[in-house]
Amino acid sequence: MGRDLAITILILYFQAWISDIRAGTTPSCGNHIKSSCHLIAFNSDRPVLVSSRQACVSHCSPVDLVTDLDFSPFDDFLLATGSADRTVKLWRLPAPGQALPSVPGLVLGPEPVQVEVLQFHPTADGVLVSAAGTAVKVWDVAKQQALTGRSCAGHPSPGIAIWMALCHFMPRWLSAIFCLLQSTEAHKNSKDGRLAWTGTQEHLVSTGFNQMREREVKLWDTRHFSSALTSLSLDTSPRSVLPLLDSDSGLLILAGKGESQLYCYDVAPQQPALSPVTQCILENVLRGAALVPRRALAVMGCEVLRVLQLSDTAIVPVSYHVPRKAVEFHEDLFPDTAGCVPASDPHAWWAGSNQQVGAMAWLATPKLHLPPAWPRSPEGFSSPLSSLTSPSTPSSLGPSLSSTSGRVSSCGSCSCHLPGPSSKFRHAQGTVLHRDSHITNLKGLNLTTPGESDGFCANRLRVAVPLLSSGGQVAVLELQKPGRLPDTALPTLQNGAAVMDLAWDPFDPHRLAVGGEDARIRLWRVPPEGLQEMLTTPEAVLTGHTEKIYSLRFHPLAADVLASSSYDLTIRIWDLQAGAEQLRLQGHRDQIFSLAWSPDGQHLATVCKDGYLRVYEPRGGPEPVQEGPGPEGARGARVVWVCDGHCLLVSGFDSRSERQLLLYPTEALAGGPLAVLGLDVAPSTLLPSYDPDTSLVLLTGKGDTRVFLYELLPEAPFFLECNSFTSPDPHKGFILLPKTECDVREVEFARCLRLRQTSLEPVAFRLPRVRKEFFQDDVFPDTAVSWEPVLSASAWLGGANGQPRLISLQPPGMTPGRMRNWGVVSRKQGSGRNGRPTPRDSFEGVDWWSVGK
Repeated sequence: MGRDLAITILILYFQAWISDIRAGTTPSCGNHIKSSCHLIAFNSDRPVLVSSRQACVSHCSPVDLVTDLDFSPFDDFLLATGSADRTVKLWRLPAPGQALPSVPGLVLGPEPVQVEVLQFHPTADGVLVSAAGTAVKVWDVAKQQALTGRSCAGHPSPGIAIWMALCHFMPRWLSAIFCLLQSTEAHKNSKDGRLAWTGTQEHLVSTGFNQMREREVKLWDTRHFSSALTSLSLDTSPRSVLPLLDSDSGLLILAGKGESQLYCYDVAPQQPALSPVTQCILENVLRGAALVPRRALAVMGCEVLRVLQLSDTAIVPVSYHVPRKAVEFHEDLFPDTAGCVPASDPHAWWAGSNQQVGAMAWLATPKLHLPPAWPRSPEGFSSPLSSLTSPSTPSSLGPSLSSTSGRVSSCGSCSCHLPGPSSKFRHAQGTVLHRDSHITNLKGLNLTTPGESDGFCANRLRVAVPLLSSGGQVAVLELQKPGRLPDTALPTLQNGAAVMDLAWDPFDPHRLAVGGEDARIRLWRVPPEGLQEMLTTPEAVLTGHTEKIYSLRFHPLAADVLASSSYDLTIRIWDLQAGAEQLRLQGHRDQIFSLAWSPDGQHLATVCKDGYLRVYEPRGGPEPVQEGPGPEGARGARVVWVCDGHCLLVSGFDSRSERQLLLYPTEALAGGPLAVLGLDVAPSTLLPSYDPDTSLVLLTGKGDTRVFLYELLPEAPFFLECNSFTSPDPHKGFILLPKTECDVREVEFARCLRLRQTSLEPVAFRLPRVRKEFFQDDVFPDTAVSWEPVLSASAWLGGANGQPRLISLQPPGMTPGRMRNWGVVSRKQGSGRNGRPTPRDSFEGVDWWSVGK
């Protein structure tokens, strides 16, 4: 892993999180959390074992407070715990679904004082070292006896001496356990210190404090132990630093207890150097941290490291990925790693065997692997050594808490890694346009519109914004006339009832539909020159609903067709030309959160508070043709058709009020979602804005400051994460404008409007490209003429269907990129770690449009 390597950090959400836990707060020398390829164990009021596959939490029952814990490197279901009752306990853990043992299989000790540190031997099976006070003891677990012990009393820094002994627990350093070969002053301050071996047996890393109480990291060569090869001062903090070092990649994670940041460094003993790679800001305070075994990483997703952060209430996986375009096995990232078969037994190791664990080669031609079946582990410890091992070796691709996008879990097999390509839009940049294009001095906005409404609406000409006043007033603002609005009252539409939702007619830019609290839908005609005076009389009023309106949606292809949902639990489809209700849909048993027309206008989807997602064929009958399980939470939801109408995207909440996205196949709703993507915890429903040309969805909520951006796929990995847009203050609404408003010459693929407390500002989403003089036809396919109807209302109601006309967005005089003869770019290779090319050498992660001559 070279220092030139670009690394992407993904903090996994929802399905990958393990929530609703209670981490222990008692100080100890351990990391408070450990992981095998299948299980996670962490400190709590009592030790807790968590299945990383199903996120189910189960409890063991110790006798006393757990001080440290460790999994066997050769048995994913063998856990050792140290306790304040001065004993070491070994637990045989069963497969998920079976009851965990209430008593340990073995108890070693007691020691004179409580056991502080535990560690299994990295090459010999059934050998365990423990530290209690200033004494270090080596155990033969199978024989339940100590091989030998050593006291570190009198050492100038006992804590460091203990960790030094533990970290020297390698076959080559056998004598270091029993007699002090070398000694040096590691850090000037005697506060808590830690050690970790690098990929070589001559170099190690220590963390501690200097005389100024600054936290520091040092790199040592045990052959020249008088002074450190290099050192690095971090900051002044009373909290200890946990060093998590991956010997294969040379990456060092520094995690400070009680802090909310992870530092990543590249350890290069040959330089020598500790080079910063990246840092990660955590959402919660860190109580402990652990590395997931390398065998469990998602190698096809270029995941080189995964850290488990233990917070007060959750376990959060933090995944480190190297961006690569190709979906293939990258040998430069994954050298052969230590296997799962021990090199020796306790007897051979004690007799002097220095045999190392055999290397495990990754699959030469990896394919998508499903996780291996759960092994059946024997109960108890009926026989000496055989009872301590179980056939729990994972495949080389192993289980994964994440998918390629970093935040997705596939339903039905939530631990299966789903590799996929990176999105070409991953480097998208959202920018608020110049103030000259803003509309400012907005006053009296209605910021309490229902969650079913976007809060305002816009077309290519104007914006309609509800105002907080009696009579349901609506302000209509001209987008072509930006600037400061006058301090005097604006001319408005007097709706006569509180505004519940509003929508512009896509085929008539001067007609606005407004749904009221009085169960009526009013159609307003705005003059072509804009609203110059107050309007009190609508063009038409639609009556029929018996309760207030939820949502309004115009048909995407047929003129004068409008769908509305209401508190009367019906959806009514109106012929605006006739001014009458033509169809009525039923079957909902609770509040209708959202409705959406399919792209071809033949179907209508709804998501309801009763927990169901439904699809209707309005002209075929009033009952749904399909039903499926919707989001678990009942706080609100939205639905939109995506992937050319092959999928439905639903944004909602889970049972713990975490916001999530669910992707459904439109042909099989009953089977549940294809994938679930957890995002964050926030009170507002995510409002999805989907662009069918790019398959991108923008998601944000009222009161949010962040806009998420994902490319959607109908097959794994389903969600491809792109750069998000963050604003300094919360927005009150965020909507997508028609594609024709984009500045194609600037590679602007989306133009949005952001509603603030007192202003409206346009936000442009652009893709960085070097050769912008060429038309980026890979970004701008032919787009639908969404402002021209394909059918009349009578034709559609009579059963006719149609397809929209397509036009090119290519500006005059621009040459398409596909017609350009791109030159070959020369590059220097071999600058990566161990002479391998870095991603920068092979132009991984760089769009080819930007590297042509």
